[in-house]
Amino acid sequence: MKKFIRSKFLIPFSDQIGRETRIEDGYVLFEGERILEVGAFNDDLGKSLLERFPHHIEVVGNNNKVARHLQDFVKLEGVLLPGFIKAHGHDHESPLIGIVKDAPLTEWLDGAVNIFGKFMQEKKQLLEDTLGVRPHLATYLKARVDDIYYGITSSMVHHCNYNKYHVADIVEANETAATNMIVAVGSQDRHYYDAILDSPEDAVKRLEENKERFSHLTRTRVVPGPDQFFSNGPDLLKALKGWADRNNSLIHIHSSEEYNTTEWFKKEYGMTPVEYGLKLGFLGPNTVLAHQVQCTKKDLEILKDTQTKIVHNPLANTILGSGIPPVIEMLESGIEVVISTDGSGSADSQNILSAARLASQYQKAFHRNARLMPAQKVMEMITVEPAKLLGLNAGSLESGKDADMVLIDTTRPNLTPSKINNVLENLVWASDGSEAQYVIAGGKVVKDNYQFTTLDMPKINEQVQLLSEMFEDYRAEELKLKGTGAHC
Repeated sequence: MKKFIRSKFLIPFSDQIGRETRIEDGYVLFEGERILEVGAFNDDLGKSLLERFPHHIEVVGNNNKVARHLQDFVKLEGVLLPGFIKAHGHDHESPLIGIVKDAPLTEWLDGAVNIFGKFMQEKKQLLEDTLGVRPHLATYLKARVDDIYYGITSSMVHHCNYNKYHVADIVEANETAATNMIVAVGSQDRHYYDAILDSPEDAVKRLEENKERFSHLTRTRVVPGPDQFFSNGPDLLKALKGWADRNNSLIHIHSSEEYNTTEWFKKEYGMTPVEYGLKLGFLGPNTVLAHQVQCTKKDLEILKDTQTKIVHNPLANTILGSGIPPVIEMLESGIEVVISTDGSGSADSQNILSAARLASQYQKAFHRNARLMPAQKVMEMITVEPAKLLGLNAGSLESGKDADMVLIDTTRPNLTPSKINNVLENLVWASDGSEAQYVIAGGKVVKDNYQFTTLDMPKINEQVQLLSEMFEDYRAEELKLKGTGAHC
């Protein structure tokens, strides 16, 4: 059975017809996980579809009824886009929203993230008995709710710290949700708390086991995700990069995020994290750095020459006071940069449209130039460009691509008036992020007129609310777990 969706506006972000193309009264026809057709709708096109596929087209937005008459092809009042792509995030942070705010990164890590990982590990059985589900799975399912809520259909998740022992849970959450995920499995062998330190052999073995276990999946894959440059020594980084090269895989790492830790690293090792990565042969076209906020001119030259990719996370970087990377200089020098949200604990939401807005807003203000990073550019940086960076068959609406898309409701007061010549700009400057009315992932309607279909959102929210309350009691006794970077 084929599926069909029609909308008042359609922006395909397709290189085939031009990224700036905007279509009035557009449609997408898809079957299984793949898009079959994209274009402008008219009565003749509708009649042709009925003739070619009689009684074989379900209409999204019309109670998924099978089209038998022209009027069954209902037009939704919204704008249809490729599903948003989050190139860096952490699916273990949803219970940490609002915890340890107004604090720098390292204090937040020690007071929230690291102690939360310890809590989840130590109290695992109690939590499972109380929640009725494995606690890590509950947390990762909540992250899938968060993504779908905002129209995110694909992500690369940095699965570090204790979470590296729970890859099966995050894979289950992703497969249940029907989203698309790259799991960057973490590692550390220094400058972190002793309980989770790895040997190179252990880290590589973990990757091999997870690759073999999940290689049959089409919407989930595993890549190396060493936590940070300061927490991974030369032997470990070389081993993981070797694995990535042998498997033609991406490799993902945090880099130069916080000022004090970066300065400490430079004093400790006599070079920047980027220079360290270059020395080890770690950088390259398949290497993706998250943040890269603290950046020297030499760093920029190295990143350009090695074709290393950058994921910019403006929400977390501003909330934690880390700063903002030189995005304009990066783009002008030819370095690939995309926009993401980071984890829910640091960014406080997965509102990727808000991240796109802030990325643009900051650069306009900092450079006193309103022409920088227009709406078209930042929307490409959360759709077609991260799809290419991550090697996904997504990010644009065109024949043969994955059927990943989102329909944003333009009838909401903040998006009224929306017209063909301002609808994309309204997404960046007027959206509050909650207007994702229909979300389709891998051909499945995972959000149908604001209702989740693959996830039990009320139950998941209830479980994570209880988990967060139990963590607050634990944190009151433990206070924080020390052992991150410059705080070692």
